[in-house]
Amino acid sequence: MATVSDPAPPGSTATPDGHRLSGKLGVGAIVFMVVAAAAPLTVVAGTVPIGIAAGNGPGFPATYLVSAIVLAFFAVGFTAMTRHVPNAGAFYSYIGVGLGRGWGLGSALVALVSYVTVQGAVYGYIGFALGGLVESYGGPSLPWWLWTFVVLGITGLLGFRHIELSSKVLGVLLVAEVAIVLVLDAAVVGRGGTDEGLSTAFLNPTEVLSGAPGLGLMFAIAGFIGFEATAIFRDEARDPDRTIPRATYAALSIIGVFYTLSAWAVVSAWGDSGVVAVAAADPGNMLVITAQEYLGTAAGDVLQVLFITSLFAAVLSFHNVLSRYFFSLGNTGVVPASFGRSHGRHSSPHVASLVTSVVGAVLMAASAIAGLDPVLEVFTWLAGIASVGIVGLMLLACIAVLVFFRRTGVDRRPWQTLVAPALGVLGLIAILVLLVENLPLLMGGSTALGVGAGVLLLVALAGGFVLAKARPSAARDLVRATRPDAPQI
Repeated sequence: MATVSDPAPPGSTATPDGHRLSGKLGVGAIVFMVVAAAAPLTVVAGTVPIGIAAGNGPGFPATYLVSAIVLAFFAVGFTAMTRHVPNAGAFYSYIGVGLGRGWGLGSALVALVSYVTVQGAVYGYIGFALGGLVESYGGPSLPWWLWTFVVLGITGLLGFRHIELSSKVLGVLLVAEVAIVLVLDAAVVGRGGTDEGLSTAFLNPTEVLSGAPGLGLMFAIAGFIGFEATAIFRDEARDPDRTIPRATYAALSIIGVFYTLSAWAVVSAWGDSGVVAVAAADPGNMLVITAQEYLGTAAGDVLQVLFITSLFAAVLSFHNVLSRYFFSLGNTGVVPASFGRSHGRHSSPHVASLVTSVVGAVLMAASAIAGLDPVLEVFTWLAGIASVGIVGLMLLACIAVLVFFRRTGVDRRPWQTLVAPALGVLGLIAILVLLVENLPLLMGGSTALGVGAGVLLLVALAGGFVLAKARPSAARDLVRATRPDAPQI
């Protein structure tokens, strides 16, 4: 295992003083963290009912399959470029190497905005959900933000320690939440669903394109946020050139299959003709009601508890990703160099982790002072910004892959470097257009907030070009991540 005193290899996320992260995470550990960020139980319990009710009804499960295919095209080029960008900066490193310094710095700022907002969205939701659970068992009725700050403190403590502690915590929580949903899926299949039998609507193009398929796809793609963060753990991976690509494909496959299967089971549990009415009547409790119907009352209670742990797993994973963005940017001079320091004993980005906690605390405090609703406003508004930002970054990364391989010629395999990335660009453009068109809906129905969110992301992107001119040394460090066999920009 590398330590803080080890000399930094070329292109690693290390400061001139040798500050770097270390670890020996395998494929499984990284997959646990990125799948936990996707919050499987939260998606099945929260997004699936809304997608069914507001999207394309019983055809909604097919949107997860479509999303997974589009993101698979993205992943092919993303992983092909991994060995040429040995930098734990994820999106912005790839975009900077492929498209240039301004685009790289701009995407770094967009990534910060996106992950700050998605972390804040989950903090708001978990404060509300945890308070409700405590009250349901006879506990005190306290403001949501008090519970949020308790979770924020626990998350900060785990983020301060070595990454392997977080991976173990996430592993336990993830197994529990996935297990309860798979048990429910099996119960529905075992009983054969309703009198109508198991659903076939997701195989029928007419059903898939019925209702509002664009909205359905919008809700589906949001469930995949986080799978692309495998590259941010590069310095802590056992064998990054192999571990990162394998973890990326594994995370995408697991998430795609799990969501498609579970959404189909939820539809089958109520029948193609009746599921929309059930979802529209009480989307927030639909999965709990389904579990009580097929597994008994106790299962519904267990599911409510695991919903909280699912949210916690997601916020811990996003905390780890965001702190590593701050750490990497500290090493390239974009943010204060102290952000790029690693802990002598834990080999963790302890300063960046503290910064991440402070940013989250300030955002939640501002939300509480403004009197925002933790779900209808904090969660939906911030999740809306993050969804557009992450999909936009994926699109830029796909374009960067195409440009990089065309310019350097270091890899001439047509599928990995041209065909799949080009298909990814087309699919991501279509998804981004849908997200932007429906951004006011994601922002609680406010056109002004929707436009404001879009402007915020564009300003962040444009800020990268300003930084590239104002701090050229930082911009050079950002793209000086390629191996010697790839020309520098």
